[in-house]
Amino acid sequence: MRDVRERILGSLPALITPFSDGLVDETAFRRLVSWQISEGSHGLVPVGTTGESATLSHAEHRRVVEICIDETKGRVPVVAGAGSNSTAEAIALTKHAKEAGADAVLSVAPYYNRPTQEGLYRHFATIADAVDIPIVVYNIPARSAVEISVETMARLSRVANIIGIKDATANLARPSRERLVCAAGLRYLSGEDATALGYMAHGGHGCISVTANVAPRLCAAFQEACMAGNYARALEIQDALMPLHDAMFCEASPAPVKFAASLIGMCSDEVRLPLVSASEAARVKVRETMASVGLIKA
Repeated sequence: MRDVRERILGSLPALITPFSDGLVDETAFRRLVSWQISEGSHGLVPVGTTGESATLSHAEHRRVVEICIDETKGRVPVVAGAGSNSTAEAIALTKHAKEAGADAVLSVAPYYNRPTQEGLYRHFATIADAVDIPIVVYNIPARSAVEISVETMARLSRVANIIGIKDATANLARPSRERLVCAAGLRYLSGEDATALGYMAHGGHGCISVTANVAPRLCAAFQEACMAGNYARALEIQDALMPLHDAMFCEASPAPVKFAASLIGMCSDEVRLPLVSASEAARVKVRETMASVGLIKA
């Protein structure tokens, strides 16, 4: 487990799930996975928020995980999304991820039902007890309506197979506060592209990135500069990427990043209701920023 822990670092794209005529486009997804690895991504995260896990059926969810693992062939770690607001459902998805060969799972804070901190602790601890696989806890209060406190994360860090946290709070004080109270060896992963530079400076190990879906080489180079302590170079790349980070969230994600992926021929821009494809205004912004970074011709 320690080996897996140490491999989860750098740029880990939160992969989109391509669709075609309402179905998962398996060919496009395989192409995306292979391209990500060839472009230098350090790991892959299928069926998270960006992968539209909320509107995939259980069969589709499992299939996307299986394809990602099969196509990756062990070249980089796969951290499979396996969270739910039902502890029993999260356990079932986590068991499948382990059986499919995932290196670890990403387990989101239960959304909608708003558990207490004790409920959050028991949710994750119960999953960890039920399935012997490395778990990265996903703290995203903007979507889940509940925030995992620093104190609760300190308790969770002492559960044997909870190995890390994906922090999408954009609160740059959190990683420093957590490092002071959490068990040694916890992996700290930013879940927010725009603040990843500060997060890395506060002791982070990487970023589960939306932007890396379409700019994997730049995002990998950014992370490598951070990991090498070359923050001057990291700042240069950050400045180049910042307009793209903003564009990826100019409307409900992943509509903008799927449109961006369509511009580079990776897949269609199709999303599932209640999400809708990017508006014309969003398309203009995405197209302009993709061109400014050199990802497409102006």
